[in-house]
Amino acid sequence: MFQIDNTLISSEIISEKFVCDISKCKGNCCVSGSAGAPLEKEETKILKKLYSKISPFLSKRGRKAIKEQGNYIRGFDGDLETPLIENKECAYTIFNERGVAQCGIEKAYNHGVINWNKPISCHLYPIRVSSYPTFTAVNYHEWSVCDSACKLGAELKVPVYKFLKNALIRKFGNKWFKKLILLVKELKNKKIEQ
Repeated sequence: MFQIDNTLISSEIISEKFVCDISKCKGNCCVSGSAGAPLEKEETKILKKLYSKISPFLSKRGRKAIKEQGNYIRGFDGDLETPLIENKECAYTIFNERGVAQCGIEKAYNHGVINWNKPISCHLYPIRVSSYPTFTAVNYHEWSVCDSACKLGAELKVPVYKFLKNALIRKFGNKWFKKLILLVKELKNKKIEQ
């Protein structure tokens, strides 16, 4: 574990390798699992506000699930998350002509219809962030769905924090990310000295 400001960072963020390999996984992270994507409280307001602009980019089944359940739900553990379609994929998931799962929110963003990319938990994956009264934990989440991403990351020698640079800056800011880069350099220098 390492600390930057009030964040405790798992060492796997630096040591593990990761590059999404969508051609292999087919976006399975949007489909697998027993819960929707975790949402921050502020994001529930954003989803509600932007839904009319996001809606045209969603599937008929996704719109139906959202109409029945709402833009977000409280999961079994009480946490806020996106609703699911028949306990399978996230209601905001769409599939392209090759059957690859994609995010309808992100598609609306890429088309310039909205100025919000997608939930930060999706943008940060495989990093999971947990907030506590005095600190924020930044952890690496290992999931077999992402085995191909770990393999590709290892082949390309891209650590998790580099792959997720934009998402980490979005969440914690540029100043925080620069501190992370300095921390990584310090750790490399210590290894060289040993």
